[in-house]
Amino acid sequence: MVASRIRTTLRYFGLFSILIVMVFPLLWMFRVSVMHSGAAVGFRDLLFGGVTFVNFLDLFHQANMGRYLFNSIVVAIVVTDANVVFCFMVAYVLARYRMLIGKLLFVTVIVILMIPAHILIVPLYVLMIKTGMYDTYWALMLPWLVNPIGIFLIKQYLESIPPDMEEAARIDGASELTILFRIVMPLCKPALAVLAIQVFFTNWNLFLFPYILTSSESLRTLPVALAHFQGHQAIDWQHLMAGSAVAVIPVLIVFAFLQRQIVSGITAGAIKQ
Repeated sequence: MVASRIRTTLRYFGLFSILIVMVFPLLWMFRVSVMHSGAAVGFRDLLFGGVTFVNFLDLFHQANMGRYLFNSIVVAIVVTDANVVFCFMVAYVLARYRMLIGKLLFVTVIVILMIPAHILIVPLYVLMIKTGMYDTYWALMLPWLVNPIGIFLIKQYLESIPPDMEEAARIDGASELTILFRIVMPLCKPALAVLAIQVFFTNWNLFLFPYILTSSESLRTLPVALAHFQGHQAIDWQHLMAGSAVAVIPVLIVFAFLQRQIVSGITAGAIKQ
């Protein structure tokens, strides 16, 4: 009995320690974001320093943070919606129409998953320049409208759903689009929710490709804009942390409301029934 209590105590102590390690950077970020500009960020200053929200006002009045936030929201929403629709349509064809060409296409999807994304930097840059899409919203959205991971996830989920309802709908005279969007798609809501969350988070935090494929200040997304707060001689920690807080708050809100779907994404599509 005593040994069981000791193990339980040690387990909770370990979990609490991990929680502190994971939460401390967020607490530090929010604390620095409300400190006076130019103030030291030592331990004593973090505990006893003043509090001000001028840094957030400066971001929106002087640093054009509203525009960067708008760009990130538009890009993330468009890319997420496109992935939900396109990945679902491709996955449905691969899961339901078992032809040789479909198997070959699915193999290409698996192969693409094994290619590091950074290899695409130079080809994408050249392609955007030649097609005239460099430094436009198309450069921020078009390359990411279909995610091979999403196709794989939805296909595995669809294969666990019996096609009986689809066959019954065909007998009743329903068109393929009606079957696809009114019958099959509602059944795939758990997997589609996981895909939407993953794609949204990935594109919200994307830095390298938006940085390379755009040059105008008006097209900067939040991660790119935050990088410009780091000067060559010094770092404006207060405004940088305030900008980071603006970027993190939407993600925390989404995670708080959809944490169950995020956790289920670990096993969604992994078990075939």
